[in-house]
Amino acid sequence: MHPYLFEIDLPFLSEPFRLRAFGAMVAIAFLVGAHLLQRLAARHGDDSKGDPARYSAMTMWALFGIFGGARLMYVVVEILRDSPTGRSYLSDPLSMLFFWEGGLVMYGGLIGGVSAGLWRARLEGVRLWNGLDLGLTAAFFAQAIGRVGCLMVGDDYGRVVPEAYRSLPFPITLRVPEPLPPGSLFGAQNAGEVLWATQPWMSINALLLGIVAWTILQRRRYAGQVSLWVLLLYSLTRFSIEHFRGDAVRGKWFADSISTSQLISIIAAAACVALLVRGRGRTDAAAA
Repeated sequence: MHPYLFEIDLPFLSEPFRLRAFGAMVAIAFLVGAHLLQRLAARHGDDSKGDPARYSAMTMWALFGIFGGARLMYVVVEILRDSPTGRSYLSDPLSMLFFWEGGLVMYGGLIGGVSAGLWRARLEGVRLWNGLDLGLTAAFFAQAIGRVGCLMVGDDYGRVVPEAYRSLPFPITLRVPEPLPPGSLFGAQNAGEVLWATQPWMSINALLLGIVAWTILQRRRYAGQVSLWVLLLYSLTRFSIEHFRGDAVRGKWFADSISTSQLISIIAAAACVALLVRGRGRTDAAAA
């Protein structure tokens, strides 16, 4: 676990410049996802020559939407919960922008990225459901890489493992370093503890969903079928993984019985099931 990959002393900075592992992994994930999306656009788009450029334009907008949506949802949830963090945002509104201090909600990033990407897709003349199918396929492969950054910095960590299960190997459990390396987000209370390895779970889950999306994409009967299936599966798997999360910085509702992500998972899963049932027997010749 290495929150900082390296640091460099620069004469014009009062403190060393540090390259944070999370930022590096997100950058790698974005480049891989963007490249994969262009390849998918050439194969499954409506215009094999023009669509790669159109999808490339969508990618940058989706990136801004991901970070903006992820941060916005976190800030809104904390303010609605009237938590100490939410009250600090109201007293110092500028701190709402300090996402590097922690506080991103994946579902918010998903909603923001999809919204911004589809807005640009409409301007580019890309079929929206087809764009969503290809975009989510690439995004889950990218997320598998980006989630490695969560492990390296100690974000999105799991609960303390009961004594009976502490001998389970990685990636089921992990032992937090003691002392914690500088910049770690595991929290001092977890130093030396054995936690559920929720960060690798989410990375593996994203990789498997990317494979599922790619497989369905080769056989889909209509545009949107890939999106509905992977969003349904993600909702179910994310709901399950949330039971093992130990970080409190994600919002809890109904007497702390359910997290924000679990609440959204229920709504998203229900919507996907309804649309999949509605699409039974549907065939779209242009989906291949």
